[in-house]
Amino acid sequence: MLEHNKKRIVIIGATSSIAEHCARLWITGEAVELVLVGRNAEKIKQLAMDLNVRSPQSTIHQLTVNFTQASDIQDLVGNIAAGGKLDLVLIAHGSLPDQQECQSNLSTCADEMQINGVSPVLFAEAFIEYMEKDNSGTLAVIGSVAGDRGRKSNYIYGAAKGLVTRYIQGLQHRLANTKVKVVLIKPGPTETPMTAHLKQQGAKLASVEDVAESIVSGIGIGMPVIYAPAKWKLIMMIIRHLPRFIFNKMDI
Repeated sequence: MLEHNKKRIVIIGATSSIAEHCARLWITGEAVELVLVGRNAEKIKQLAMDLNVRSPQSTIHQLTVNFTQASDIQDLVGNIAAGGKLDLVLIAHGSLPDQQECQSNLSTCADEMQINGVSPVLFAEAFIEYMEKDNSGTLAVIGSVAGDRGRKSNYIYGAAKGLVTRYIQGLQHRLANTKVKVVLIKPGPTETPMTAHLKQQGAKLASVEDVAESIVSGIGIGMPVIYAPAKWKLIMMIIRHLPRFIFNKMDI
């Protein structure tokens, strides 16, 4: 995989809509070595073909892995790291579960906590081992505004993303005196296939293009926390600080 003259970018969960649009922006700016990791080989192949057309000068690799098996994640990351220094790693996978289904089915609840919380942490911990040794690179992880405060409408998902938030805060503290940058990304509700049902219910969703631009620009300038769109920083600050007696009366 080694490409000495190209920036090396790894995207975990590359077929997610936000990750795909981030990849498009990165290859537009320059020729890169791009490592796409997903669960579905055919979707990864289609994405790689699209990106190759957009940037024939870029080198694009396609990998699949079991996102919930710790040993598989460890092996995959080790193989990627053996290919050269990691300039940027984006961990972008997840799902948006049905809250009621999670409440009534513990197997669903466990699966959603695993893919949205534990799995991103395992990937991050595996990658950071190599980045810390090199004392370089940026690790960016997509969490969610849902992780800022538990709400009855999505507290299983929010709990998983809250786990990611606390983990990244600790990782940032651990690496504060190194040259490794760690970025937590908190998108608000975004128009993607995962949120199609919300749009049908009349929810106002940000465009995936705008969210991707916020992420790419924020990573580029080294922001430790990126709310996308930026308005969610103020919105969630208000929600986090609402007194409980007021918050508990809200239907959110």
